[in-house]
Amino acid sequence: MDHATLIDLRDRHPAWRLLASPHAPLIASFLHRVFVAPNVRVMSEADLAEALEDALFALREQLGPEAYPKGALEYLNDWAAPDKGWLRKFYKPGTDEAQFDLTPATEKAIAWLVSLTERPFVGTESRLLTLFALLEQIVAGTEDDPIQRVAELRKKRDALDAEIARVLAGEVPLLDDTAVKDRFLQFQQLARELLADFREVEHNFRQLDRKVREKIALWEGSKGALLDEIMGERDAIDDSDQGRSFRAFWDFLMSSRRQEELSAWLDKVLALPAVVPLAPDARLRRVHFDWLEAGEHTQRTVAQLSQQLRRFLDDRAFLEHRRILELLRGIESKAIGLREAPPKGVVMHLDAMAAEIELPLERPLFTPSVKPRLADLNVLAGEDDVDTARLFGQVVVDKARLRANVQRALRRQPQITLRELLEGEPLHQGLAELVAYLELAHAGAGEGTLADFRALVDEEVIEPIRWQACSPAGETVVREARVPRVIFTR
Repeated sequence: MDHATLIDLRDRHPAWRLLASPHAPLIASFLHRVFVAPNVRVMSEADLAEALEDALFALREQLGPEAYPKGALEYLNDWAAPDKGWLRKFYKPGTDEAQFDLTPATEKAIAWLVSLTERPFVGTESRLLTLFALLEQIVAGTEDDPIQRVAELRKKRDALDAEIARVLAGEVPLLDDTAVKDRFLQFQQLARELLADFREVEHNFRQLDRKVREKIALWEGSKGALLDEIMGERDAIDDSDQGRSFRAFWDFLMSSRRQEELSAWLDKVLALPAVVPLAPDARLRRVHFDWLEAGEHTQRTVAQLSQQLRRFLDDRAFLEHRRILELLRGIESKAIGLREAPPKGVVMHLDAMAAEIELPLERPLFTPSVKPRLADLNVLAGEDDVDTARLFGQVVVDKARLRANVQRALRRQPQITLRELLEGEPLHQGLAELVAYLELAHAGAGEGTLADFRALVDEEVIEPIRWQACSPAGETVVREARVPRVIFTR
């Protein structure tokens, strides 16, 4: 925090430049409403320009026609310029329409502006308890003395036994409204900060990919050494603190049991009388699904970077092979030119040919193979009572029936989505049947035709598909899967 560093940050950091911009209220409010609040990761240029044009029209109605005189596209390109760095403008592979996304610096500036608004109250108890819990986890997780660790575990067990006894005796301690509000506001803040962290993680992966590309472009050694260097850096990012933390977070959240627990807890907490007056954001009820969506987008970004890196290496190998072929053709043309008039004298020296001497005793002796001996025993029938019903209880999905369902629906209309199809033909075999439908769609999208229909997959639209299933306890529950929109056409 010295004077020179702060001057450099003021001149170079995009977040500081955003806060110092005369158009900061427009930029921060618009980007917060379009990207941060609905947790949108990527938006096309046409949709973003249309939303900004509507916002500019409303502001000009309030402030006069001279306010914000530029067009929406001019503002967007200006905000995405390298000297600003508030938006990231890029093109998806295979498309010619520009896409926009927030940069981590812009999200930091917006988060700081949000923190300036007046809060109902500043809770300190929940944060103090969080600090104590973190220190306790660190101390317990680094204790290598088994006796000390067992003593701590027994202390926790005694405390739990005492609390169970008090509850059974009718003494049920409850949090008051202030404690509930304190903890809920702390949860809401951490949930939003976690969403913001994903952009920074994705930005770090993208920076790593840029460094690798620069290294490839300037590499002068062998290709094997280059691949070793690249894979070493990939392993380094995976094994770094950030990579391990992200992988642990993803494994924890991908558990269906954890998702069901989070959904149940959120429904219960948001219905508490102390939380309702706080008017929490409606998206907070499904914030764990927003975490999953943001994490999936980060995973897709890493996969796309790997594919682009592979194509980059393939292009470089192609150029090297073409150079080798050019050298060989040059040698052939020169050899043909010298065929009729060979040069006089010695042209090239070759090493003399010599026989390889192999002594008889250097060869290994013959080793006979070991033949197994089979015992002559009579096979006796077992006396254990084994339930063989499970051998016949396998789930087999009839793909011909599913294909007939699609064909029957397309006789009535030219196209139908998978969700609409399943509303008329519900899933009888649960997730296995849904995967079979997706397999039909994948074959239709890849080969162009499948029987007498085709399938298109729109990954930009995510649709929920629900079906009834039986829980391990025998109860009827509703399962839901969120898949890209699948459209079957004639």
